[in-house]
Amino acid sequence: MSTTVDEAGAPPSPPSSTSPDPAKPGQQHLSIPPLIKRNTVLLALTQAFVGMGNQTTPTLAPIIAVRMLGSPDLAGVGSSILGLSRLLIAYPVGFLTDRYGRKAGLMLGLALTLLGTLVIGAGILAWSFGLVIVGLVVFGLGVGAGQQLRLAAADMFVPARRGEGLGYVLTGSLVGAIAAPLLIAASKSIGASMNQDELAIVWFLLPIIIVPSMLLVLLVRPDPKTIAQNLARYYPGYAPPTTQAAHTVSIGGPRVWVRNFPLAAAFANSFAALGVMSMMMAMTSLALDHHGYSLTSISASVSLHVIGMFGFSIPIGRLSDRFGRRNLMLVGNVLLAVGSILVPTSPEYIVITTGTFLVGLGWSCVNVASSALITEVVAPAERGRAIGFSDTISQASTIAMPLAGGPIAAHLGLPALAVVALAVLLGPVIMLSRLREHEPGHYGHAPAGAT
Repeated sequence: MSTTVDEAGAPPSPPSSTSPDPAKPGQQHLSIPPLIKRNTVLLALTQAFVGMGNQTTPTLAPIIAVRMLGSPDLAGVGSSILGLSRLLIAYPVGFLTDRYGRKAGLMLGLALTLLGTLVIGAGILAWSFGLVIVGLVVFGLGVGAGQQLRLAAADMFVPARRGEGLGYVLTGSLVGAIAAPLLIAASKSIGASMNQDELAIVWFLLPIIIVPSMLLVLLVRPDPKTIAQNLARYYPGYAPPTTQAAHTVSIGGPRVWVRNFPLAAAFANSFAALGVMSMMMAMTSLALDHHGYSLTSISASVSLHVIGMFGFSIPIGRLSDRFGRRNLMLVGNVLLAVGSILVPTSPEYIVITTGTFLVGLGWSCVNVASSALITEVVAPAERGRAIGFSDTISQASTIAMPLAGGPIAAHLGLPALAVVALAVLLGPVIMLSRLREHEPGHYGHAPAGAT
């Protein structure tokens, strides 16, 4: 094992020659090293800033589209454009992070997000929906690249605490959920004082939080990929599980990954969860706007949804470490189903908001558990691409389902969306019923191509 000095300035402690049996529960209680804690805080703060910016899209994009185009049929176009952009960049940015490290992908994402916000704001001021579309494409590319944040978090934790590690970083978005309505409220005051559209001002304020995010990423060291490849150097007493090598896809690609049943189940559940959530959120802000609720009230509802998405990430991560990725994904699907029934069946603010919260909470269960599963089955040198492939599949659903949601709601009524959501969730639940997880992170399925 290499003993070279790492980027933190000192060589990590070598693994103990008397490491505990990795199959024993004691591995779950390995302390988190100070360097890992420091990087986790930096990534969590980055996630907070990124989450604050990302929340503006589901809140404002449907309203912008309706005001500019005068028709609710294209209310989901903003979410679909973002989904297409994320789809286009997810796998390429995975190649980038696998080759150059996770920080390279995160910096690219933040740079694209910064450019996109400025273009969207300019498009609104010029009342050019075409320019807004261009800005949303660029912004979506940046958001898609930023999805590698969760991989950076997972890379730094041992498998027995990986869900918990994901939870720490993803919880950073809770700060964004709380702060986003304040940003929108500030834009209203600034817009009134400058006699400018408040919808444009929001986008011009976002660089205030994007630039500090770039600085935080630069402070992360060593790169999380380096940590993933040398976990025993950073966690004294840790040894890789003896069963890991037999169930890890060491040389893979999409054709190999989709033949690995645990990975296929993770991909399918990510697809369904994100697609259902995207459709519900695209329609929620439009419905609340239609019923006369203010922009601040709509943002508050979306904030509660985001709290559901990220506010419970730490306990969800710990539960996935304790009870398994499969079980948490099943719980997530149930919550998604209940929320998808509540959102389109009532004009009442409290009912719709409760539904959006449950949809977010269900997605959180699926997101944390499926992300942890992928990192357990795919080796560190290919995780960026595997996460990117998962995101590519998932983003396909965010293109189709919000676009379909508008016409379905317009011609069949909002309750029809609940039927669509339940149908989409059914297949992944069936796959989970067949997934054999003997203990958290250990799957009773041979790797793809094994004889």
